Amino acid sequence: MIEKGKISSAQMAIMMHPTIIATGLLLVPSITAAKAGRDMWISPLWGSLIGFFVVYIAYQLHKHFPKETIIEYSEHIVGRIPGKVIGFLYLFFYLHVNGMILREYGEFLMGIFLLKTPGIVVIASMVLVCAFAVRGGLEVVARTAQLFLPVVILLWLLIIIFLIPDLDPTNMLPVFEKGVMPSILGAAAPAAWLSEYLLIAFLLPYVTDKEKGLLWGNLSVLSVVFILVLTNLTALFLFGEITADLLYPVMNAGKYIDVAHFFTHLESVIMAIWILGTFIKISVFYYALALGTAQWLKLSEYKFVVLPLGFLLVTVAVWSTPNLIDLKSFLGTSSVFYLLSFQLVLPSLLLLINLLRKKRTQQKGAQA
Repeated sequence: MIEKGKISSAQMAIMMHPTIIATGLLLVPSITAAKAGRDMWISPLWGSLIGFFVVYIAYQLHKHFPKETIIEYSEHIVGRIPGKVIGFLYLFFYLHVNGMILREYGEFLMGIFLLKTPGIVVIASMVLVCAFAVRGGLEVVARTAQLFLPVVILLWLLIIIFLIPDLDPTNMLPVFEKGVMPSILGAAAPAAWLSEYLLIAFLLPYVTDKEKGLLWGNLSVLSVVFILVLTNLTALFLFGEITADLLYPVMNAGKYIDVAHFFTHLESVIMAIWILGTFIKISVFYYALALGTAQWLKLSEYKFVVLPLGFLLVTVAVWSTPNLIDLKSFLGTSSVFYLLSFQLVLPSLLLLINLLRKKRTQQKGAQA
């Protein structure tokens, strides 16, 4: 096996939490509010169904091929050449998606804090730090996530507690004013984000307690949905229906905090939370890309490809979108189909083909 490191299923769940939620916290509230209005807090609950389903598919595929990732077992399921094509498509997909995540990170930092810093410097510095983590191996990324996650969640809950005096729960009323459909339409973006749980297909072969993989995967989905619902409720209680017009509702919320004229303007804390989470997110996507590339090329080691892929990631991040407005528009519309096609539809087809092939083999065996 290319990866010598081992993690527990709990560590896998901890890694996946910031991987899903890091970028979701900033943009999902306004994207969801644009479609769901006052029912924006219900949308992540609908979206969670996709998250649970993707975890189930990834786990079922892993049960059939316990020592392989999706790049490797695609060849066994559909044949060598089609499998290679699917593997290449996944590698291109993760390269492109991680490039967009990096661009989002760069745009956020340049737009709010580092106003005069060139974008390529912001993006390249993050890629370099993530490259060190990925070269360190799966255990390094997992332990970094274990270290950062409690800090991120504690700071996040603290910010929500500080906002309580400014919250107005009546902003959520009336619930289902226009029926259930707006909340379902608003669930498209959270569902697309939650489909990223397919990344566990790259992690499960290296989990020590494999029998707990499905349980911890589902617990991770629950924790992410809880934070998304809490974030959407906070934005709704604070801004009401104008949430849809704000680019970063959570960042705007930080400006409202004023505790005894001492704790005020906590935007820097929100930025710190977001950078820590985004570092884990980029590292996990980067790791899947590096590991998958090495497996696709049949290399004995994936660390050789980490830095070359880093240059590619910086290039894709710079070229992926003209500006943040276009990126937000893409994330709220066509990216939903893009993400779900690769992370829900394609793995579902792979599982279905594999089950049909096994059934046919069993029938032939019974006839013989």
